[in-house]
Amino acid sequence: MQLSFKASPQALDTVANFLIERGSPGVVLEKHEVRAFFPHAQVRAELRRDIQRFHESLGEIYPSFRGAGLRWLSLKDRNWQHSWRRFFTPQPIGKSLWVAPPWTKRSQARGREVITIAPGMAFGTGAHFTTRTCLEFIEQVAGLFDARRFSALDVGTGSGILAIALAKLKAKKVMALDIDPVAVRVAAANIGRNRVAKVVALRRSELAKIAGRFDVVVANLTAETIIELAGELPDKLRPDGYLVLSGILRPKMRAVRRALAALDLLRTKNDKEWSTMLLRKKG
Repeated sequence: MQLSFKASPQALDTVANFLIERGSPGVVLEKHEVRAFFPHAQVRAELRRDIQRFHESLGEIYPSFRGAGLRWLSLKDRNWQHSWRRFFTPQPIGKSLWVAPPWTKRSQARGREVITIAPGMAFGTGAHFTTRTCLEFIEQVAGLFDARRFSALDVGTGSGILAIALAKLKAKKVMALDIDPVAVRVAAANIGRNRVAKVVALRRSELAKIAGRFDVVVANLTAETIIELAGELPDKLRPDGYLVLSGILRPKMRAVRRALAALDLLRTKNDKEWSTMLLRKKG
C-alpha cells in the first residue's frame, strides 16, 4: 500500500520519522509531498487512525496540512522482502545503548547494550526523536539509582523497546502495558528476542487496572492521551519516582505540564515539533 499526501518542506523529516516508526519500510520525500509504503497486512484501522490523528495535529503547526487529504493506493506486488531493510540501520543512543534490527551484527555495538528490535506493526524502532529521547532519559534516570535495582512501568509499550531498555539498564522488574493486541504480540516477540522475559512482565491492560507503585514510569504516547491519564500516572510513582513522557507536540507541552503540575519538571528536550519531559514526584 502506498500512502501519499502534501506536506510542508520543513516538516518532511518529522513526517518521515513518524511513518518509519509506524512500520513503513520506506518513505520517499519530495519537495511538497510524502510517499510511504506499507505491507498490505499492516494497513489496519488502527494504523490509518494513528496517521490521521498525526496529520491533523501537524495542521495546528503547518497550515498547509489543513485540507490536504491522505491518499491510499494499492500497488502491484513487488519483491519488498529484502529491499526495505536498507531503511533500518543500527543506532547508538545515549552513552550505553545500541538499537539494531535482527539482521545486523552484534559486534558493531562496541560494548554497548544491544536492543534488537524487528521493524514491524508496533510503534518504536528508535528512529523517531520521541523514542530516542525516551531512551536517553531512561539511561540518565537509571544512572541515578547507582547500584540499586529499580522497578519500572512502561505505559503503551508498542514494540517493547523502552521496557527492554529498562531491563538492559538493570531494572529489577518492568511492567509493560498496551491495549492493542497487535502491539502486545510484537512486544512479546521482541522481549523474547532480547532475552529479558524474566524481568519484563507484559500485560494487555489499561493503566487503571494495574496495582502498585514504581520507581520509574515511562509513557511515549500523545499529549491528549497523557492528559487523559494525568490523574493516574502520578499515583503509579513511588515518592521521589521519575516520570518520562514523550510523543508530545510542542504546542501541547504547556497543557501536559498543567495536567501534571503536582510533579517537579526536571528536564525537557525539544526537536522541531516534538518535546520529551522528565518529571519527579516529591518525596
